[in-house]
Amino acid sequence: MAALLSRDDFRRIGLSLAIALAMLAGGAAAVAYSTRTLQAEQKTHRAALAKRNEVRGKLSRAREEEMDLRQKIGHFNELGTRGIVGDERRLEWVEQIRRIRQARRLLELQYEIAPQRVLDGTELPGAGGNFEFLASATRLKMDLVHEEDLLNFLADLRASMPAHLQVDSCVVERVAPGGGDRTAARLKADCALDFVTLREKPGS
Repeated sequence: MAALLSRDDFRRIGLSLAIALAMLAGGAAAVAYSTRTLQAEQKTHRAALAKRNEVRGKLSRAREEEMDLRQKIGHFNELGTRGIVGDERRLEWVEQIRRIRQARRLLELQYEIAPQRVLDGTELPGAGGNFEFLASATRLKMDLVHEEDLLNFLADLRASMPAHLQVDSCVVERVAPGGGDRTAARLKADCALDFVTLREKPGS
């Protein structure tokens, strides 16, 4: 025969159930709080990683820009050392051509240097558009014993002139031999050259 529960039994059972429910509620709250805290920490961590990556990216770009700027400054200084930056030094060009002709013992050499002109659509990279290239077109005619005379002459010009030498065209033609003289001209060269310099734009 089943025993009947007294009021005290019901109170004890009710109290136990209340304690159990309170513990369950507290556990659920603790789990929810832990979940929110973990999510907040993960969000903060992701934000910190993104910020770190952004800072690293900016630092890397700054270093690349610094290296690029140093290279451009070095190149610009090199051009200045070679005399390419600034006003044209036409008298030096003429004197250098004379020296090379004498040193190479070249035959007849004629040339004509035209006035400077601005090369459109060209500027020094990284200079903010404050510089412009100028070219002095030059017509060169030479009598040659052999083709190396022309090649050596152009190489000497390129290495020693206070300007950048740009060869636009060269036409070499054979001429009638001058008897048995090995030093007589066998070829004639007709070349179009540009002596290119760099200068700061007026008003910059």
